[in-house]
Amino acid sequence: MGNHNDKVLVMRPRDNLFAFTTILIIIGTLVVLAQRGGVFRASRDHPAIAYSSGPADNSVSRLNTRIQSGDVQLKFDEVSGYLRSLLHELDISVDSQVTVFSQTSFQAQAITSKNPRAIYFRDNIAAAWVRGGEVIEIAAHDPRQGAVFYVLDQIPVDRPRLRRNDGCLACHLSWDTLGVPGFQVLSTAPLSPDPNAYATGFVTDHRSPLVQRWGGWYVTGDVGSIAHMGNVEVTDVIDPAPPGTSPPLIQTLEEVMDVNGYLSSHSDVVALMVLDHQIHMMNLITRLGWEARRVLFRAEHDSEGTDDLVRDTATELVDYMLFVDEAPLPTKITGSSSFAAQFVGEGVSDSVGRSLRDFDLEERLFRYPCSYMIYSEAFDLLPDLAKDFVYQRMWEVLSGQENGELYTGLRFSDRQAVVEILRTTKDDLPLYFQTVTQ
Repeated sequence: MGNHNDKVLVMRPRDNLFAFTTILIIIGTLVVLAQRGGVFRASRDHPAIAYSSGPADNSVSRLNTRIQSGDVQLKFDEVSGYLRSLLHELDISVDSQVTVFSQTSFQAQAITSKNPRAIYFRDNIAAAWVRGGEVIEIAAHDPRQGAVFYVLDQIPVDRPRLRRNDGCLACHLSWDTLGVPGFQVLSTAPLSPDPNAYATGFVTDHRSPLVQRWGGWYVTGDVGSIAHMGNVEVTDVIDPAPPGTSPPLIQTLEEVMDVNGYLSSHSDVVALMVLDHQIHMMNLITRLGWEARRVLFRAEHDSEGTDDLVRDTATELVDYMLFVDEAPLPTKITGSSSFAAQFVGEGVSDSVGRSLRDFDLEERLFRYPCSYMIYSEAFDLLPDLAKDFVYQRMWEVLSGQENGELYTGLRFSDRQAVVEILRTTKDDLPLYFQTVTQ
């Protein structure tokens, strides 16, 4: 296995690293400035939010209740601990596995390119496992509270407990998460092997060009000649090929590491692209819900409230939901696992078999430009004030009433198809969503 590492790591002089790191910092700053929208500016413990003290009701809290009552028993494996059993109970597919070797976890001391952190996810939850780590990290998208973080000790006991860990907010509550407890995908370049060193990097999502994505991640699958930052380590003596150069192609993780204990041998590029999209979508939903609840609280308590903030936040969400500024794909992408087929199979289809989970993967991520997260529990449970603004703005864009330059990439046929799919599959869609004619 050691010889495979030569395919992944490219040796370069230290002065080249300095230049490359400088480029990363500049690019990262530009990416953040270009993508940054509004943020929630009140406290997470505002009376309308009560993040720290309010009840959590999500997939993890429900599973915890079932474990403590004895209705569910998690099985412990000597290598992966509770991982497989936990994923089964949370209905997370092992084919969703993506792996990251940047040391961006509180278990950083155990993470290397030979021992990356594995992340498994579905629409409302993600679990992270490090081989040899003391805990499994879990983040649930609570419909009311946003991202709620838990850990599960990797110690066999009769009734293991998923413990809430608000310490994760040190990184997961920031401007990059829109000022709410949220999720993030980082493209990073560690400066040195010193465990106390900081990493340069930036948050990415579906708006980020691929050349800026996946620094510190393994990427398996066929990406053709597409340049990205994955599959290479960056330290003070090692850095990747120059920006714009294709990284090494990897079909399975077995080419670069020992996969004992990992539930999959893939870090599928399609799964990574879905995660890129989903992470920011979840944060947008949380922020919109929090803003609406704060406005409603002020109105209820005889203070002057304003709907403008909720309307603006809804507009930002709709733009992202409809992929109006998605970074185009320069060539066809093919995953390395069965993730894509499983993901599509979980979708709800209209009368002619179209689904918002259908992939394109030649020019863009999805065939129809509207996020599948519109079906999520968190979206469904948005306050009516917020959801009304979202639907109004969606119809303005999808009907063709909005003709600003930002929206010219939304083709008539695509807008028409999205509305037809939603009219069949989204129960609470307003009646004014009719046939698109322009």
